[in-house]
Amino acid sequence: MKDVNTKTGSRQISARLRAEAKAPFRGLRHFFYLAFAVSGALGVFIFALKLVAGEPMATGVPNLLLQLGVVALMVGLWRWDQPPANP
Repeated sequence: MKDVNTKTGSRQISARLRAEAKAPFRGLRHFFYLAFAVSGALGVFIFALKLVAGEPMATGVPNLLLQLGVVALMVGLWRWDQPPANP
């Protein structure tokens, strides 16, 4: 019985190592994408509230657009970094 579990375990480890070799540090990159996207979303929230509170449009809108760009970039990088779907 132990031989079967050992073979299954070694196959799983081998598959995990092959996946890591194909895309090194994917988990770490996803962590940073998520962290920067959350930071950008918080920035969008803050700058939107500042605009509602009456901050001049000349300073508030560029900051808001920058934060929206950060969120869009992180979402794009996350989607680009996903493994291809098997048909």
